[in-house]
This record gives sequence, structure tokens and C-alpha cells, in this order.
Amino acid sequence: RAQESSCITAWGSLVGRRREVDIVNSFLGRAGADGGALWFIGDPGVGKTVLLEASTEAATEAGTRILWAAGAEFEADLAFSGLNQLLSPIHEELERLRAVHRDALLRALGFSDGPPPDRLVVSTATMALLGQAAEAQPLLLVVDDVHWLDRASAAVLGFVARRLAGSRVGLIAASRTSSECFFGEGLMAYELPPLDEDASALLLDTRFPTLATNVRRRVLAEAQGNPLALLELPTELNRRFGSVRVLPAVLPLGRRLQKLYGSRVAEMPAETRRMLLLAALDSTGDLRTLRAAQPGGNVEDLAPAQRAGLVSVDDRSHRVAFHHPLVRSTVVELSTDSERRAAHRGLAEALTDQPERHAWHLADATVESDEHVAGLLEQAGRRALPRGDATGAVAALLRAADLSPRGADRSRRLAEAAYVGADVAGELRDATRLLVDARQADPGRAGSLQAAVTTAFLLLNGEGDIDTAHRLLTGAIATQAGRYDPDDRALVEALYMLCTVCAFGGRPELWEPFHRALARLAPEGSPGLSLCARLFADPARATPAAVDELEAMISHIHDEADPAAIVRIGKASFFVDRMTGCREAHWRVVRDGRAGGAVASAIHALTSLCLDDYLGGEWDEAQQLADEGLALCQTHGYQLLAWPLWFAKAIIAAARGDDDTARALADEMDRWAAPRRAGIVHSFARHARGLAALGRGDFEPAYHDLSSISPPGTLPSHVPLALWTGLDLVEAAVRTNRPAEAVAHSDVLRGAPVAALSPRLALVSTGAAAIANADGDDIALFEAALATPGAGRWPFDLARVQLAYGERLRRARVVASARRQLGAALDTFQRLGAQPWADRARHELRATGAPRIEANGFEPGPLTAQEREIAQLAASGLTNKQIGEKLFLSHRTVGTHLYRVFPKLGITSRA
Repeated sequence: RAQESSCITAWGSLVGRRREVDIVNSFLGRAGADGGALWFIGDPGVGKTVLLEASTEAATEAGTRILWAAGAEFEADLAFSGLNQLLSPIHEELERLRAVHRDALLRALGFSDGPPPDRLVVSTATMALLGQAAEAQPLLLVVDDVHWLDRASAAVLGFVARRLAGSRVGLIAASRTSSECFFGEGLMAYELPPLDEDASALLLDTRFPTLATNVRRRVLAEAQGNPLALLELPTELNRRFGSVRVLPAVLPLGRRLQKLYGSRVAEMPAETRRMLLLAALDSTGDLRTLRAAQPGGNVEDLAPAQRAGLVSVDDRSHRVAFHHPLVRSTVVELSTDSERRAAHRGLAEALTDQPERHAWHLADATVESDEHVAGLLEQAGRRALPRGDATGAVAALLRAADLSPRGADRSRRLAEAAYVGADVAGELRDATRLLVDARQADPGRAGSLQAAVTTAFLLLNGEGDIDTAHRLLTGAIATQAGRYDPDDRALVEALYMLCTVCAFGGRPELWEPFHRALARLAPEGSPGLSLCARLFADPARATPAAVDELEAMISHIHDEADPAAIVRIGKASFFVDRMTGCREAHWRVVRDGRAGGAVASAIHALTSLCLDDYLGGEWDEAQQLADEGLALCQTHGYQLLAWPLWFAKAIIAAARGDDDTARALADEMDRWAAPRRAGIVHSFARHARGLAALGRGDFEPAYHDLSSISPPGTLPSHVPLALWTGLDLVEAAVRTNRPAEAVAHSDVLRGAPVAALSPRLALVSTGAAAIANADGDDIALFEAALATPGAGRWPFDLARVQLAYGERLRRARVVASARRQLGAALDTFQRLGAQPWADRARHELRATGAPRIEANGFEPGPLTAQEREIAQLAASGLTNKQIGEKLFLSHRTVGTHLYRVFPKLGITSRA
């Protein structure tokens, strides 16, 4: 990208043409002294003219005189019209030519009458004229669109191009690929390729920095590296549709793009154009579908288009493919409305066995309102969402709303499109407008489920509060009669939103209406919704049966395509530490969001991955994911989804001793939560403050912050964060001389089925009991905590238990064991960058009488055999993962050894 930026500076608007720029610069340097010819060929719009213009500017700056000519389709039959363009600026030099050459050129250029001159004489005269003109300064001939030059001019210039060596005349020409041309016989042609992906993205972002992500992705796909298309498609979309987010099936072309292929398409026979239109609107290129949609049509009808280079036909795969997406768009642009509707009707009849494609073609063939077609499209939209196509679902619902005869149906479909767009697709800013349209379509449905869900989402994301959103949702849900149907998507989405509202409120009384509504679902209910209510909202009271249900769901998550379903499984997994099995699916959602798909779901996925990275000790990656998620929140206006990412950054900062950052982020969370009465957000802010205070040894404020989340001896209802703060609260209580409170809280942690939920919770609950215990059983409890299977998966929690154990052993004067625990804790804290905790461990190690500890926490000394082997492999360039594979170690263990190795070798960084 840096190279491309310098290319823009040096060569005007050229992007992605570093190689071509080098070729032209080298040629200009040679041609000024020794002549020569350079011929570029390429597809229409690929940038040949821009390259010639840039070459002209460069040559002019170098003191070269320029003669320019360009072929024109309407002058292709005028003999020597191209030569006239080229030589007119130096016609005064004609007087110095020999009479035979002067007379031949005068007649060829139309300056005198007489019989047509001999072409060989004209060619020789042109060479002589150019040689004379180059005596004073080097001369560069620039000829664009050679394929449209008249035959006579092309032949003369081809003659000249092959004979320029030894002169001070250079020639740069450009023509279309595969065009018949009388210019280039015997000349080497350089083909100008389309821009690569990076250069295409750079050009688009430079010229259209505010382009919506889905529009950007579509333009890049349609342009396929064609610079003119990259510049013209967004302009034409904006001109026709304004700020467009739901794109048409075929992108509209402006006049410049239509000209690229328009004449070739217009020349096709009527039967060929009908088949081309069917292929363009079908988009799959299946010849069997085209035959079924056009009775009497056959593959032979496409032969003229094949010969013209517009399409290719593969008889083995029964597919027709356009040479370039712009050809497809040109075919559609040049058709009439009635022709397009007839083609869509034919395709709809041919695709009755494919409901979604059938519905879309019927919709595109329909002008008036039609409930049957609208219903088919609504079903198509609902099938698209579980498949992961949130943008397609929104588009189908909006078109279904357009075709709805009744206001109530139009209102319902608009409200559902608004919710899907806001909750999944990242179309938050359109949701308000769609809700307004829904109310206008049917004012009596202002309290519909779809409208209530979307309004609640917008309230929380804007300036509304939890209580208002709660009243709105509970009122809309209460209007549903009888036992609730779990297949009623609107109802289930309303309950999911109510669950979120209750969780954000952080008050037990908010949950009663939700649980009443959940109980009214049919017996089979909605498993995902039930698990979210039990495992995400109140995990301290989760049962092993609920965890088993979750694990069964996670076992099939790799087959799940619906991004909303994936992130909801992740939510249910989070507080019971089952995110490991969900990570691959969450990364799929993130990649889709990065490409402009389900952006809102991608923010949720980034949040879960980020917090799981924090627990797993991958703090640098957690920081990167939090930053990425916050950037998406900022771009798409999702204030509601930003605070969990603020929290992630705050606890990382707190653990690393960056108290200013942790405090600032916690304050930001409080400011956001206060007007919305979002109690859970205040709790998360207090957790960040409490952890920072613990790290720096400021235990009294730590105790007050942590006990406000979960009072000692209690695990409050629907406060999931209580499971995260148990170890913190017990340590703060012990450090502030509150032994009764510490014991009470450790007892409630062990008395609840917390340890059965996950190895991490077993580690922290047993570790908390060891810290609180002062009657002699603490050693056994510490050993039991450290023996937890998989404890190494949670390095920060493990190191904190090791630190506490080492402190207890030192005070019991069990020095050797204390050093082992404290050294292991220090090792982990250093790797994580948890500086305050590392300082505490280092201080304790010194108190054991250990030798001087270096700043990185390790004692100087010789390398062990394994350290030496790891150091040699690292020096050879292998990564930690590659070293681990060779030595059958985990990459974290390799990292630990390298941290010990660096100070022993006097190394400050791996580089």
C-alpha cells in the first residue's frame, strides 16, 4: 500500500501500476535517445488511456515533444484520418520534405487534391517527417484506441513503429485485447492486466472512503479489477439510488461503462440478446434453466456472442459465463422493462423447484401489489437468515413489504426487516426509518411484536432506558393469546430481546415477566432461549443438565450457519467456560462481518472471543479484538455493543497495572449506564476498578467495589459477574482483615454447584477456599486447586492461586516449596504483562531469601539443556508453535522457557 501511495503521488491517479510505470519510465529513457515502440493491450476500461496520459505527462516533464492521436469508431472508414490527427501539429515541417514525400502526405492528409497516394510512399514520408521534427527535441507519438484507427493510418503507423530504432522518436500505443488491428504485426504487445485485490481496494477507498461495506464488497466483485468500473459503479449507484444499502441484482451502469461493451451487445441478433438477457438475470449460467425459460431457445443462439468475446459456453458443465460482469450489466441495461419482466417470468416458471429463486424472479416480474408473491418472498427471507445471509433476508423482507396489498402485512414485514437489519446485519441507521414507514403503513400496529423488538433495541442503543424497553416488550408479548408457539419467530425474538433487557437491568424484579412468558411456550420450547436464560443470565444456579444441553448444542455448532444463533450459543457458553468449542464458529461470524455481512453479529462474536482470550491469557489478541469491535461499533453506530468491549480493555489494563486507562474506561461505562438504568454495566465497571485496586495493593477500595457486586456470603440472583469476582472478593476480604466475610463467601462458592460447571470455576472456588481458610486445611485446598484438570488453560487465575499459595508457604517457612510456587506465578505474570502481580511475586521471592531476581523475574545463570535447545531453534527462525511441535511442548511452555532464556543471554527482545 505504501508503494501504491507513492505511485499516486508520482503518476497522478494511477494506482496498482507500479510495474507498468517502471516499464514506461524505462522506455522513455531509451526512446529519447534511440527511438522505439511500446504497445499496450487490455480490456475496455482497464486503464490504457490513463496510462498513456500519465506517460505523456512524464515525457513532457523530461523535455519531449508529444504528438497525440486516438482512434474513433465513427472515423474508422475515413482513410488516413488517424494520421491526420497525429501529424497536423507538425504540418509546417512538410515544406522541408522531398517533393515526392511532401505531395504524398499532403494528399493523404487532405491538404491537397489528387489521386490516392501510394501507401508505401506515405509511410516513408511519415518516417522522414518525424525524423525532421525530432531534430530539435525528442518526439513521442501517443496513439490511443488503435483498434478504431482507420486501416490506412494503422498500416502506416505499424510501418513506422517497426523502424524507429536509432531515431529520437518513440511511439506508445494502446488497443483492446483480441481486436482486429492492422497496426501491430511483428510488434511485441504488453497486456495491461486488471488491478489486483489490494490495488482495487485502495483505489475504491481513496475515491469513496464512506462507501457502505456491503456496497464496497459488491463493487469490488463486479468490477473485477477494472479501474473504470471501480470509479463509475459507486457514482452511478449514488446517482440513481442515493445512499443505497440493499443493492439491485444487477448493478446499473453509467454511459461511460455502457460504451465499453454496448456496441457489441447491440449488434447481436434478437435471439442472441434474449438468451443473453436470461443468462444475465439468472446469474447461475445454467444452460438447462435458460432453455426451460425460453421455449425454442438453444445454445446455438449464443454463438454470435461467443464469437464477439462476450460469453463463453462450456458444453460439459452446461454453463455459460460472461467475459466480464460488466457485459452482464450492459445486457440488462440495454434491455427494456417489458423484456426484463418477460425474462423474469420465464425464469420463475423454470425454477418452481427452487423456492427462493422462484420467488425473486416472480417479484421482479411483478409490477402491482401481490400478496401471493409477497408471501413467497417473506418465506425466502426467513430461509436466508438461518443460512447466514442477513443482507439477503433484509432485501427479501423489504421487497415483500413493497408488494404487500394490505397495510398490516406491509407494516409487519418492514418492522421485521428493521429488526434483522439492526440486530444482525449492521443496518442500524436504516432501522429507525423503516420503523417510521411501518407505523405509517398501519398505525394500528404500533404495538406489534416486530416493532416492539426493534424499538427496544433502538431505545437501548440511543437515549432510552431499560425500564421503558422492558415495559414496551412485556406489553407487546402479553397481547399474544394462548400457549406461545416456539415456531413464531417474532415471539421468540421478542423473548430474546426481553432476556437481554432484563440482563442489562441487573435487577431481579425485571425477570418475573420473562419467566412467565417463557413458561407459556409450548413444551418443546426454544432450547437456545432457555439456555440463555439459565446459563447466561443466572449461571450460579445452573444445573449439570443445562450444561449437558449446552454441550450437545455446541457439538453441532460447526453445522450452524445463522450468525445470530452462533453468538447466542456463545453467550450461553460464556460464564460456564465453554467458549473453546464455539471459537471456530465465532471466527466464521467475524470473517463474514469483516466482509460486510452480519456486522452486528460479528461485534457480538468479537466480544465473546475477546473475553475468552482474556480468561485464556491471550491478552494481546484480546486487546486487538476489542479495538476491532469498537471500530465496528463506531462505524455502524452501535453504542449498545461497545460497553462490553470497554470492559474487556478495562480489565486488561487493570491486570497490567494501567490504572489510568482502567479508571477512564470504567468511568465511561458508568456514564453510559446511568441514564439507561443499566445496572449490570455498573457492576462490570466496579469489577475493573476492584481488580486494579487489588493489583496495586489498595485492598479497602477493592473490597467495597467487589462486595457491591456480590455481598459476602451470597451469589445474587441474575448477577453472572458474581462467578468472576469470587476469588477477588475473598482475597480483598482477607487482606482487609475480614476473615468471617472471606469464609462466608468461600463457603457459598463451594456450596453452590459452581465447581461442577467448569475447571476454571473449580480452580477459583477451591483457591478462594484455601485463601480464606486459616485452620490448617489450606495446604490441602491449595494443592487440590492446583491439581484441577486443565488449570493451565486459565493462566492468570492459576498464577494468582500460586501466588497466594507461595505467600502462605513462605509465612509457614516452607521456603523451597514457596519459591517454586512464587517462581511459577512470577513467570506467568511476566508473560502476561501483569506487572503489579509480578511485582508482588518478586517481592515475596526476595522475602524467601532467594538470590537477586532480575526485572523480568528470573535468576541469571547458565541455560538448562532444554532451554539451550529451545534457544537454538528460536535463533533458527522457528515460531513458538513450530518449536513446540518439534519438542512436543505447548507454545505457552516454549514462551515460558524463552522468557527465562532472554536474561541469561543478555537478550532484551526476540528480534
